[in-house]
Amino acid sequence: MTRLISFLALGALLVLPSCQKNSPQPTQSQATPDEVSSSAQVVKVVSHFIPKSTSAPANVELEITPGFHVNANPATFPYLIAAEVQPGKVEGITVGKIAYPAGVAQKFAFADQPLSVYEGRVTIPIALSIAADIKGQRMLPLKVRVQACDTEKCFPPSTLESAIAINADALRQ
Repeated sequence: MTRLISFLALGALLVLPSCQKNSPQPTQSQATPDEVSSSAQVVKVVSHFIPKSTSAPANVELEITPGFHVNANPATFPYLIAAEVQPGKVEGITVGKIAYPAGVAQKFAFADQPLSVYEGRVTIPIALSIAADIKGQRMLPLKVRVQACDTEKCFPPSTLESAIAINADALRQ
């Protein structure tokens, strides 16, 4: 029962940090290309930790509004802005490899060849190592840089802030 309560509390904590602080985001079904002026309007970040052991994964999920995409990591060309997760630092937590998934090749009118992109919901796993002696809850801050595009143009890039709530006590139950 304690584990269930911890898990539910963890879920509630994750919804708030993923909101953009400076301006409200429309729901994904509301955004149309004519109304978009920033990548933050069409990409949402949801982060969560999977408590299994002191060496456990965390996931960063990008929710991209239908009709839009972001460049995969690595991007097709060096001049394109790839989606990038930038974890912060927290004592007792070591961030390992970020395993960017393969993108989907899409052909767009503005590019001569197909580009590797993410569309819809994309999960980016991050390996974490949790020190055996830490207790309680820790928040691992994240910055996620994205540049959203539709089929004709790209919008200014945005850095979205989120955090992963890590309950170290749940690892030892």
